[in-house]
Amino acid sequence: MMMTILIGLAGGLCSATMFASIASGSFAALFLFYLSPLPLMVLALGWGSLTGLVGGVVAALGLGMLFGVPYLFAFAITVAAPALWLGHLALLARPAEQAASMQQQALDWYPVGRVLAWIACFASVTTSAALLTLGSDEASINDALRRALSRLIVSGVSDQNNAVADRLVDALVLFAPSAATMIAMATLTLNLWLAAKVTATSQQLKRPWPDLRAIELPRPVLVALGIALAACFTGGLLAMCARIVSSSLLLAYGMVGFAVLHTITQAVAGRAFILSGMYAATLFIGWPMLGAILLGLADALFGIRQRYWQRQNKFPSTT
Repeated sequence: MMMTILIGLAGGLCSATMFASIASGSFAALFLFYLSPLPLMVLALGWGSLTGLVGGVVAALGLGMLFGVPYLFAFAITVAAPALWLGHLALLARPAEQAASMQQQALDWYPVGRVLAWIACFASVTTSAALLTLGSDEASINDALRRALSRLIVSGVSDQNNAVADRLVDALVLFAPSAATMIAMATLTLNLWLAAKVTATSQQLKRPWPDLRAIELPRPVLVALGIALAACFTGGLLAMCARIVSSSLLLAYGMVGFAVLHTITQAVAGRAFILSGMYAATLFIGWPMLGAILLGLADALFGIRQRYWQRQNKFPSTT
């Protein structure tokens, strides 16, 4: 028990320090801020949910005492809760229906696709909660975003360029919630992957490494995406929240699209060049993600990978 507390204390202090570094305003601090869930995820994956909970509580209370209650709640909602819950889900397992060996019982681990769906939920909730701190309706939220962006963009611009700057601010106000949601989802996914790699490298990860080519979102997610896309046309705060949910789910299908690409290019010459080029283009210009999203949606509707594996007469492990 003492070791659990000490390890949790160390991880919690590390996470809290990374979260609080954003106050310095530097680029390196922003990088550390986005990685602040990583220590808690490592604790949860490597030493169990209880150790992760100790770290999360220590970090939240420490931030609350040093910087005030708002920091406590901000850390608990945006960092601790997602990190601990995702770490807990990743280690969930149940006995397999057909064990491969009588000596060692096989386990069905919590599907990675469902973990990805939870990440989309957290990204949507945390972004919506952050926007609601700016106002209680769409107009007040947009006004707050416009004022903040205007201070960054319009200040220092000459009078003849003011009109262009104003149009740029208006466009950013429209897309800022969706962009924030995608950033939140991408960073949560990256943190979980890094935490799993760290614990696997140190031989602390209790579940086998999953075959990410087989990642598949639950069927109800496709229905939820359709409802969210339809709600985007309603207007008001509902439409803003619907755009946030749609952005997170579309990015989730984009990640599935990359899994499809990894599957269908296995026998293609120059596969490494194709995949690295796709990732690089997505990172620097972003537009290839649209193709990945369409590929992920097509796989959900038509079972592209299922048909591929049927032709190969070999199916990947989904653990």
